[in-house]
Amino acid sequence: MGENQTIRVNFARPMPVFPLASVTLMPHAVLPVHIFEPRYRAMVGDALDGAGQIAMAIFAGTRWRDGHEGCPPIRQAVCVGQIVQHDRLTDGRYNIALQGVCRARVVREVPMEGTGKPYRTAMLEAVGVDRDEDEATAATRTRLAAMMGGTTLRELRESPGILKHLADEDVPTSAILELLTFTMLPDPELRYKLLAEGDLMARATLIQSELGKLQRLLERAAPQRADRPPKGLSWN
Repeated sequence: MGENQTIRVNFARPMPVFPLASVTLMPHAVLPVHIFEPRYRAMVGDALDGAGQIAMAIFAGTRWRDGHEGCPPIRQAVCVGQIVQHDRLTDGRYNIALQGVCRARVVREVPMEGTGKPYRTAMLEAVGVDRDEDEATAATRTRLAAMMGGTTLRELRESPGILKHLADEDVPTSAILELLTFTMLPDPELRYKLLAEGDLMARATLIQSELGKLQRLLERAAPQRADRPPKGLSWN
């Protein structure tokens, strides 16, 4: 089982694969997706008839820019998503909401000619294991709260919401790390590295390091705040 205790993933069967240009889904997050291509309409329809799960993948290299036909290569790390809401439009398109369930790794792709499906499927294996809240995660939350509430990071518009989650013991530390990844760390390669990393504490260390860099950037930019924030950042 992956990181979500309430949704099971069967890694013994091939999983539909939906590749995009960059990381769009992490465990615990919910992603709205508009499905319009015929092959992905078929994917969603088949998923809804089954477990309702799709692996969100990332293209490798640049071949995908010339067109997605011919199965451009994908990177190993994926996020398994559960369709938690769907709306089928009259013309066959879908609006769906995908909830990130767990990290996984592509073991091998299943040849499309062998599946009879117009979309890609792959055998996956789980990455990482569930971790209960303990002294290490408590210390991580304390450090993150100190950074988000006690440094220049508190001036960012995302900080109050993050601090609220940090103070809520019902929100697992893993979910807070995913939230920080998508709200504070926009670099695509960094996000992929965090998706591929199965160890929670290793992710926490990397995220704290990146937040430290952002904090120092804000401190250097403080004299400019009366005019405008550095590119890519925002203050309240």
